[in-house]
Amino acid sequence: MQIDIKGKRIALIGGAGFIGHNLALKLTELGAEAHVVDSLQVNNLGAFTSNMEANPSARLYIELINERLDLLRRADIPLHILDARDYHLLGNHLGAMKPDVVIHLAAIAHANRANKDPYSTFDHNMRTLENALDSVREKKPHFIFFSSSMVYGNFDGEAVAEDRPCSPMGIYGTLKYSGERLVQAYHQVFKLPYTIVRPSALYGERCVSRRVGQAFIENALRGKNLTVNGDGTDALDFTYIGDLVQGIVLCVTKEAALNQTFNLTYGSARSLTQLAELVLGEFKGVTLEYQARDALMPERGTLSVAKARKLLGYEPKFPVEVGFKKYIDWYKGVAQAHPRLFN
Repeated sequence: MQIDIKGKRIALIGGAGFIGHNLALKLTELGAEAHVVDSLQVNNLGAFTSNMEANPSARLYIELINERLDLLRRADIPLHILDARDYHLLGNHLGAMKPDVVIHLAAIAHANRANKDPYSTFDHNMRTLENALDSVREKKPHFIFFSSSMVYGNFDGEAVAEDRPCSPMGIYGTLKYSGERLVQAYHQVFKLPYTIVRPSALYGERCVSRRVGQAFIENALRGKNLTVNGDGTDALDFTYIGDLVQGIVLCVTKEAALNQTFNLTYGSARSLTQLAELVLGEFKGVTLEYQARDALMPERGTLSVAKARKLLGYEPKFPVEVGFKKYIDWYKGVAQAHPRLFN
């Protein structure tokens, strides 16, 4: 059954981030009333303005974040600047907002950083989630939780489906899996309708997480060599932001999404070397270097999107040859407009 998105009030907790602002813009374009809730601290303005000298990309990322905020302003999307770790503050805002859908994106969204700072990761991933769930358990909006492909742990060589047992490694994946179980518990106890989504290896415009593909492009634009952890054979299901946004819109508008878990990726893994070669083909005089692999990163691969195709009509459109080329072209435009940020 199709659910009308027009006029639907949607709260995005952590919505000023990479995924959230792209999603808020699309939901608004489709006629929804999106509200962004964000402290602007985690992987956002606060993080980069407080430690600029230690991060060579800080000025670039501040520029990209300000562009996000400008896009939200121009689309008349309300920005509620608050810390979702504050139970009463978040509860009061969500109570006044009366959302039909709550999308929880708030997190320390980087596995390496999570392992280095478990307390902050728990604080931003789990405490914000518990506060959000408890704030809306009586009104029962559709609750969409952003999990991760990291919940699976090591893949077994085949495309992993949602019913594959989870065995996460490290702090990040374990907390994401704990979040899934907490969301399901609120459904069991309070009948809160939910959808859990598991993305993987996201990339796209205005990301500031410096994931592997982003690091490749930024290094190339600065004339530096690309660096791969391991021998380059590790494969990830690289997913362009446009495909993920399409999947979330379907989760909002399809009744079949209720109380389900979905992989939302492109559905075909590529090796790190293959991704690097796409970048090397666009930049001359740059080479590829290898260094030791992080033992706490699981060996991943393709996520099956068959369930999302069947229940939601999900059809990813951006293989890396298309999506990553689009991303590179966008980055070249940023470098042309702001050359000082790449010196």
